[in-house]
Amino acid sequence: MSLLVVEGIRAGYTEEVDILQGVSLRVERGQIVSIIGPNGAGKSTLLKAIFGILRPREGRVLFDGEDITGTPPEDVVRKGISYVPQVRNVFPSLTVQENLEMGAFIREDDFTDRIEEIYEMFPELRARRHEKVGRLSGGQRQMVALGRALMLDPKLLLLDEPSAGLAPGMVEMVFGKIREINDRGVAILIVEQNAREALKLSHHGYVLAMGKNALDGPGQELLHNEELARLYLGGV
Repeated sequence: MSLLVVEGIRAGYTEEVDILQGVSLRVERGQIVSIIGPNGAGKSTLLKAIFGILRPREGRVLFDGEDITGTPPEDVVRKGISYVPQVRNVFPSLTVQENLEMGAFIREDDFTDRIEEIYEMFPELRARRHEKVGRLSGGQRQMVALGRALMLDPKLLLLDEPSAGLAPGMVEMVFGKIREINDRGVAILIVEQNAREALKLSHHGYVLAMGKNALDGPGQELLHNEELARLYLGGV
């Protein structure tokens, strides 16, 4: 059974326009799956529809065999999906430690050990645990966002443009952390404008265009697709 199945999703922000026009995809357990395509293709909208921020007009979302279509985000989180949006993904006025604690908002157990695991995964954050996140670099804030999303030990992590606005060195670091998170057993669905880097680490990739499925296949296969390279990867 696939971990995530999206079937024929139609959704938009107004009644008149469907940004997503019948999009389908799958994420298997333990996979990294990337969604690429031009601006306006509906990539971020798809993540919002999966996470329950946007209710689909048609189609369905199955997670771990359960239909979660239109389920509110606070309940989706409890089922094992965490979401890191592109913007406003941290609390800048709170410390690193407080941000991680906020990520455990639905946990009723002692999550001290989980915080320590996050610091082991992101050792740079341990030294800054009492520093306000608003003072950190863009790459460090992204690490806080990832750490906060992992506090609930999700089965699936949704990432929206994790490399956006970062310096090249920070981009490499963030993608390295994404691979490490996946190596620990977390499936990842990633929307990314840096298509080449996303496909390099993806088991499977989907190309969206004009709100529809345009192409999909193994990440390495798409990476070496000449037409795809010409359109979205900056040349062959």
